[in-house]
Amino acid sequence: MTNPTGKFPIPSPDPQARPPAKLAHLVLATRQFDAQIRWWTVVLGARIVFRNEMLCFMSYDDEHHRIALINTPAHGARPPESVGVHHVAFTYATLDDLLHTYDRLKGHGIRPSWCINHGPTTSLYYRDPEDMQVELQVDNMDSAEELDAWFRSGAFARNPIGVEFDPEVLLARHRAGEPGLRGPYAT
Repeated sequence: MTNPTGKFPIPSPDPQARPPAKLAHLVLATRQFDAQIRWWTVVLGARIVFRNEMLCFMSYDDEHHRIALINTPAHGARPPESVGVHHVAFTYATLDDLLHTYDRLKGHGIRPSWCINHGPTTSLYYRDPEDMQVELQVDNMDSAEELDAWFRSGAFARNPIGVEFDPEVLLARHRAGEPGLRGPYAT
């Protein structure tokens, strides 16, 4: 979709729509039930709310479940070039929280497959045991107005992917107290 006015956000085509209050949960079919349960509980710090041989509900907050797994050992793998969900993303409150999570997961042998500052977010991408991409991110701007102004500046149009970074270097700089590490294309 193009945006001929250059103004963001683009309004919904249906002014009568009532948007949902929140995204409730993600449900994944898996052939690796136990490995997925372990991975998601470790990565998100989630607790198991319910589990039997077919289902596992997990939550990391006050929602009854944020992630659900369905045990489907007979299902085939989805071809990489197929359509569907590309990745899911979880936002942390601060850069400190994101980098703490990176360091904690490294201790569990879980390493990101891609680290990039997209402009609007600083993001760490991981792969779950079924090879689904999971983004852990922190927002780089403090308000919708700041983000809107940045989009209108043309910076994102010039570089819609972002700038890759080494999480070890960012963690060391953060621990040293270096200011200005959170921001569009800050590395």
